[in-house]
Amino acid sequence: MKLTFAMLAWFAFATGAAAQAQTPLDRIVITYPSRSIASVDLYIGQERGFFRQEGLLADVVQVRGNIGVTALLSGDAHAVNNVGTVIRAMERSELPVKVMSQSLKKNLFWLVTKPDIKSLAELKGKTFGTTTFGGAQHLAGLRLLHRAGLDTDKDITMVIGGDVPAQLQSLISGTIHLAALSPPTVILARDKFKLRIHGSTLDDLPNLQNGLAFTEKLVREKRDLVKRILRARARAHRYLLENERGTAEVLAKYLNVEMAVALESYKLARPAFTTNGLPTDKEVDDFLRAEVDVLKLKEPVAAAKIFDFSLQREVNQELGIK
Repeated sequence: MKLTFAMLAWFAFATGAAAQAQTPLDRIVITYPSRSIASVDLYIGQERGFFRQEGLLADVVQVRGNIGVTALLSGDAHAVNNVGTVIRAMERSELPVKVMSQSLKKNLFWLVTKPDIKSLAELKGKTFGTTTFGGAQHLAGLRLLHRAGLDTDKDITMVIGGDVPAQLQSLISGTIHLAALSPPTVILARDKFKLRIHGSTLDDLPNLQNGLAFTEKLVREKRDLVKRILRARARAHRYLLENERGTAEVLAKYLNVEMAVALESYKLARPAFTTNGLPTDKEVDDFLRAEVDVLKLKEPVAAAKIFDFSLQREVNQELGIK
């Protein structure tokens, strides 16, 4: 009798496991603009299985920021990571989109040139490569150049230079003269190629750069799916904050760098991430006020037009994230 019961228990377990294994995953697409530590929680979500735990098969696709926004609006993407580009589009026009999670609250860029350029003042007439016009990298670099006394409308030529690793190669070849590089690429620029670093944006104003943005239509029609995406990202984000070694391993694998470079990148970048996927009200207010000067707006755009963190707060409560 005991043997029969054990066999039945095993059969029930095996049948349940098989049924679970056969449950189809919901395929989703999330876009991001550049290979760097800024998107590491997306890599973690894939590598450590957090998307699959939520029944999701995530395609994390690298495309330029403006193309990602177009894909979001057309329904070809479920979410975009480069919320800075989304925010600036929404500050200029009406978009049926909401930023619902915030992973980065500070820019992670260092201005880099060839060694022969001793100061930023020497960049007059030079070329600055960026990923996306109007994106976080572009505008953060412009602010640092303004502080150095340059008129970026007259003194600098802006060009699209690909993503951050591509910009490093363009710097080395001389195709561009300046780039705003993020970890781990900036570490390679410093150590391997002996390029000159002129300053970072870590002490800059809050810049709400990476997170997740969704269309209002998707939130309205597939609220549970959106919540599962946010929950997978939140679990990956918590892993990022709590697991230095594991995060560095993922970063080393996805960006093809040595472990020492990945660990230094982690230590440089960690303070720039939010602790819970949410910026503070002050960080949002300071960011939107700073945008007035950058974008030459009449007044700050209302936060409610751009942000809706209600689902992220629900997820945090469910996961015990404070």
